[in-house]
Amino acid sequence: MKKLVLFIAVFGTLSIQAQKVTGYWYGQANVEMAGIQNNYLTELIISQKGNKVRGFFGYYFKDVYQSFVVKGTFDPKTNKLVISDIPIIYFKTNSTENSVDCITSFYGTLRVSKVKTELNGYFYRDKKYTYTCPDLRVNYTLFTEAKVTDSIFKDMTSTRSFWKPQPPAPDVVKGNDAKQEAEMQAVAEVKNPEKKSTDKSADETKPQEKKTTDPAVTVPVEKAPVVLAPEQPVVQADIVKIKEDFKKRKQIVSKQIEVASDSVRLSFYDNAEVDGDSISVFLNGKLVVAHQGLTERAFNVYIQLDSSLATNEVSMFAENLGKYPPNTALMVISDGDKRYETFLSSDFQGNATIRLKLRRNSVANSN
Repeated sequence: MKKLVLFIAVFGTLSIQAQKVTGYWYGQANVEMAGIQNNYLTELIISQKGNKVRGFFGYYFKDVYQSFVVKGTFDPKTNKLVISDIPIIYFKTNSTENSVDCITSFYGTLRVSKVKTELNGYFYRDKKYTYTCPDLRVNYTLFTEAKVTDSIFKDMTSTRSFWKPQPPAPDVVKGNDAKQEAEMQAVAEVKNPEKKSTDKSADETKPQEKKTTDPAVTVPVEKAPVVLAPEQPVVQADIVKIKEDFKKRKQIVSKQIEVASDSVRLSFYDNAEVDGDSISVFLNGKLVVAHQGLTERAFNVYIQLDSSLATNEVSMFAENLGKYPPNTALMVISDGDKRYETFLSSDFQGNATIRLKLRRNSVANSN
């Protein structure tokens, strides 16, 4: 009897300890409005220490992928996860390049079963977006094969990238339709030009297949792969040049700001007339975001500060000088419920830089 009680006690303790949200989660968020089919493919990569959670949230919507550093809390007694201040593109936006964000908070419940582990809940809109942004219902599933370690979070930065999916090839080609066969051959040659010259000789070595005029007979054709982020060697070379030019320019420090949180949101606006200014953003000398135009609407960058450094440096690199030099911007730093504004000015000689210093008590609490 004592052994049974001991087994139950140990098993119960292990079960309680197992209720953690650490891991890689993937799912789909759907707009909670009748007749609306818009959805977002989302992922969460999070690590839990005590009741605190930190990690990485990303989503695909239309032709854009965005990711952010996030922080939240998890209550093991209720299995409730809360992550605040998550921006998600407005579901009716016409252009994701100049989109408006809805600020949301994720409230989810962890559910563990023998079949799978789920994290289900909602992205609830902020009160000020009550009449514009809908809530999003999301169902996450734990990807058990993925291992989440602290090394994943060392270089977490926000990203924003666009893609143009490849047009899908037809599923089948009619055996008696020479035009479709010719079109498919053209598609195959575009996909793999190296095989263009070898395909003919390869076909000549194969025994001739019996042709048919039966319209019901079809020849299956392999589908073209979906390409979410096509290779862009020119852009990659451009990124290398930006990094090299950044090192050549002086770091012009304008001010130092003390913050309480080790992850903050930076919002960049054009400080004057919108004149085509384009910038890149660096954190401690590492490129965070490149090729961002400055307009009257902010673009947001979420950064994770390095608590081991005395200060973290955020630098604005001028890619051009716009119509009216120099390249100027208003940067707003959102640190929890506090907000700091600073004006930045960059040219081809110097990078506008500010220093962010973590308060000592906040560093101690984060550890």
